[in-house]
Amino acid sequence: MPSKSKFKEVMRRDRVFDFMVPGGRHAVIAKQLDISHDIVLYVEGISVSFDGFKALNDLNLYINNGELRCIIGPNGAGKTTMMDVITGKTKPDAGTAFFGQTMDLTAMSEYEIAAAGIGRKFQKPTIFPEHTVFENLELAMHCDKRVWTTLFARLSSAQQDRILEIVDTIMLAAQINLQAKNLSHGQKQWLEIGMLLMQNPQLLLVDEPIAGMTQQETERTAELLTSLAGQHSVVVVEHDMEFVRSIAKTVTVLHEGHVLAEGSMDEVQNNQQVIEVYLGE
Repeated sequence: MPSKSKFKEVMRRDRVFDFMVPGGRHAVIAKQLDISHDIVLYVEGISVSFDGFKALNDLNLYINNGELRCIIGPNGAGKTTMMDVITGKTKPDAGTAFFGQTMDLTAMSEYEIAAAGIGRKFQKPTIFPEHTVFENLELAMHCDKRVWTTLFARLSSAQQDRILEIVDTIMLAAQINLQAKNLSHGQKQWLEIGMLLMQNPQLLLVDEPIAGMTQQETERTAELLTSLAGQHSVVVVEHDMEFVRSIAKTVTVLHEGHVLAEGSMDEVQNNQQVIEVYLGE
């Protein structure tokens, strides 16, 4: 039970709760994304050290608007740290990261970055297992989530149409009323991608999307990610070279925290440095 002093603090007359403040700290960033140069992400000179180990070392990376880019590299190459910097989880020791021309990601919180239009899918799907596919997508919808609003909210026809559109995109129309816990592993991955899409992101970061999938699920995941490019910019971190070949026009190879090589899959696979540090095995 809370103490009397804590109860008094909560019930202070002069206290105004965040969810009761219009446009409070949970309001979505309204700043317009500037992609006038057709580049959605600029990562320049980024360095990150952990206890003397350089996870990122003067990393430079540029993602074009609407492209699908694959990032590969051996364990410890800096792939996860790179995504941590882009999403605000880790602040760099040096360098800059911009979303479009004007949004300085290094000066923004994780929430602000997500609200600005960057979505991240981790390797292990994070969904609501007891809720249906439809309910998961509804919960993920990009809208006012303040308590007072949420308590009395009803889905508009446009919102329902958006959910049905995403369900079709992620190939789960037949499972729309199925509890998420009953989906296959691959279907759970697609559902999480769908939940990110409900946030209308400009940039999607997808970490090892086919880990644990069947061959059929892998092929359908390739179709899904390919279909998202153009409307969204998609960055995929993956170890499976055949999968990367099936979806990527441009591949970036990281090694020891910086870009070792970049180009088509054929160019990367024939690069002698890449062969020595990664593909030679």
